[in-house]
Amino acid sequence: MNTGESFIAHLVELRSRLLNSVVAVLLVFICLFPWASDLYTLLAHPLLARLPKGGQMIATDVTTPFFVPLKVALMTAFLIALPYILYQIWRFVAPGLYAHEKRLVWPLIIASTILFFCGMAFAYFVVFPVVFGFITASAPQGVAVMTDIDKYLSFVLTMFMAFGMTFQVPVAVVLLVRMGFVTVAKLREMRPYMVVGAFVVGAIFTPPDVVSQSMLAMPLWLLYEAGIVVASWVKPTEKTADAG
Repeated sequence: MNTGESFIAHLVELRSRLLNSVVAVLLVFICLFPWASDLYTLLAHPLLARLPKGGQMIATDVTTPFFVPLKVALMTAFLIALPYILYQIWRFVAPGLYAHEKRLVWPLIIASTILFFCGMAFAYFVVFPVVFGFITASAPQGVAVMTDIDKYLSFVLTMFMAFGMTFQVPVAVVLLVRMGFVTVAKLREMRPYMVVGAFVVGAIFTPPDVVSQSMLAMPLWLLYEAGIVVASWVKPTEKTADAG
């Protein structure tokens, strides 16, 4: 098989993997569609539970009450289908990897996925109740807190992404050490800069209050330390690979 035929074959396989992933998401979405409104209510619970008595969320656009729950259902469908999507990605890239790369990539994919879900769960169960309680309690007297459902969804997705990516720090640290880009000793030297950087990230991706910023910065720093611990365990493997 020449280079042109090989390239076409890879494109055909990529198309097949992408199509399988899209179909999986759509099938799950169709199953979730009847409960789209319930899914949004569940997503909005951390805020709804802390609104003053009689408080409620609002929709400022005509089509928002219909499309926002659909977005939540689609997001949920993607998360449910994510293991299958990652499997499709793995099937596409695996033939081009060496044996030692396969042994490294698959555990990293699993760990990264689990940590991302843990980050989302931490945001939903720990951060949101504190942040929304602080925000509603800080409202001036006579001001009704009534958040638009679309803006709430955008805020929640931003926080999910921020905490999901924050929980990837151990994987990134281990990968950098394993590939020889940085040493464990160097990572320990960078601790003061990491602490400052963690609070900068917290200030960028969270509401402008010390509580929510700290709730992102502290896990980021602790996960960095956890990454250093795990990276110290894989360091001998890196040396062996380099020696070979």
